[in-house]
Amino acid sequence: MGSLLEDGLSYKESFIVRCYEVGINKTATVETIANLLQEVGCNHAQSVGFSTDGFATTTTMRELGLIWVTNRMHIEIYKYPAWGDVVEIETWCQADGKIGTRRDWILKDLANGEVIGRATSKWVMMNQNTRRLQRVSDEVRDEVFIHCPKSPRLAFPEENNGSLKKIPVLTDPAQHSRLGLVPRRADLDMNQHVNNVTYIGWVLESIPQDIIDTHELQTITLDYRRECQHDDIVDSLTYIEEGEEINSNGSLFSAPHPEEQRQFLHCLRFAGAGDEINRGRTVWRKLAR
Repeated sequence: MGSLLEDGLSYKESFIVRCYEVGINKTATVETIANLLQEVGCNHAQSVGFSTDGFATTTTMRELGLIWVTNRMHIEIYKYPAWGDVVEIETWCQADGKIGTRRDWILKDLANGEVIGRATSKWVMMNQNTRRLQRVSDEVRDEVFIHCPKSPRLAFPEENNGSLKKIPVLTDPAQHSRLGLVPRRADLDMNQHVNNVTYIGWVLESIPQDIIDTHELQTITLDYRRECQHDDIVDSLTYIEEGEEINSNGSLFSAPHPEEQRQFLHCLRFAGAGDEINRGRTVWRKLAR
């Protein structure tokens, strides 16, 4: 079980990687990693007394019908844990502008303390009934940020790191696509919407097979723009991102030679209407054989 750290401003929990959480490379999938991040974030929120209804709301938020929704997710994996490995995850949250908050994570191999990944996310406050964004009031700030570090603490403190990089609007015909994706009942979360992690799987559905066979995902960034319901049909589009300098965002880990990396842009949209659900970017490193 996880617990708050001594200062009460961050939360730490360890997880063993199960056999059903690994993929073709015999290591945890990125969906497994994202699910663990979501789990430890929810457990942190509950440990400080926020609601257990799936929205991690405070008393004032519930009175006003306000909820948190994901705006951006950025994950970097330097070394994927294997079946049986134990991963220690630390998380904390803090203010991010007038209408949002951010949550960061550090992932370590419990056996040796090695940092194997980092992640950050941005969340905005929305009125549950009108679905409009709303400014974080002073009352909510007092309830939430008492549990946050008093000075900024960032999982990605480097300047110009990949978590800050904008993702352009994609209008040209996609080089790769997977059309007609349909949410399964198991893809819905406790709030009756498609779970955030499902979008990651949909993005990967349109990655070309030769990349899947020869590379592994190093970085994924997703900007969430619209909600997806159980009866929606989704198209996954992938574009090769040309002319971009790829780096390791100033991490402690050496980046592979640029020729061994591939970078793509992504768009999930509703089939038919074409409205954008989210857009993304992935960076892939060549597998060591």
